[in-house]
Amino acid sequence: MNTYAEENYLKALFNISNENGEVTVQELSIELKIKMPSVNSMIKRLAEKKLVLYESYKPLKLSEKGKKAAGLIIRKHRLTEMYLVEKMGFGWEQVHEIAEQVEHLQSPVFFDKMDELLGFPNIDPHGSPIPDKNGKIHWLEFKKLSDCKPGDKIKLAAVTHSSEDFLKFLNAKGLHLGLIVKVISTEIFDGTVTVSYAKKNNEMLSKMVAEKLLTEKIV
Repeated sequence: MNTYAEENYLKALFNISNENGEVTVQELSIELKIKMPSVNSMIKRLAEKKLVLYESYKPLKLSEKGKKAAGLIIRKHRLTEMYLVEKMGFGWEQVHEIAEQVEHLQSPVFFDKMDELLGFPNIDPHGSPIPDKNGKIHWLEFKKLSDCKPGDKIKLAAVTHSSEDFLKFLNAKGLHLGLIVKVISTEIFDGTVTVSYAKKNNEMLSKMVAEKLLTEKIV
């Protein structure tokens, strides 16, 4: 059984790894806000458990065992977020911190029942895929709103950034998953995207916001 701290490291390694599955010790230190010597010490411990592939002066990689462990932690987190929203009425901006605590429970039957009560969802409240019971994530292909073209009619499918402040900003704008949006224009100079949705016409979204909204095109 892994400790809370070990699980947090595994999840961070999974979340910030590049396309090759690699993470530097410095990147991990910044992500976790933990000093480098402490990070190095933990990585050696995870390597001893065969959860991380570690060589001096080379990027870190999760082993297959480590990937599965990280995927199962993320599964518990995202199932919890979905349960809090769907069954308990929490807002999507309220659930992250609670799920951060619940994800460390070592009770597969508890999360299996949660999954069943939710109807075996594939995504969490933010549109992120929920790993299966083997920790495997089946990635969905979405397009950033910032990459959409004028005239495109799209549906908001996910967010890549789920901080409380960002989700509250979306709430204030009336933006939520499943919303149908029409792209009116994109400003070449700064990437501002002008959209229309619901009863809002010509709503302007900054490039920073548009890059964090993932969409599905409606034919």
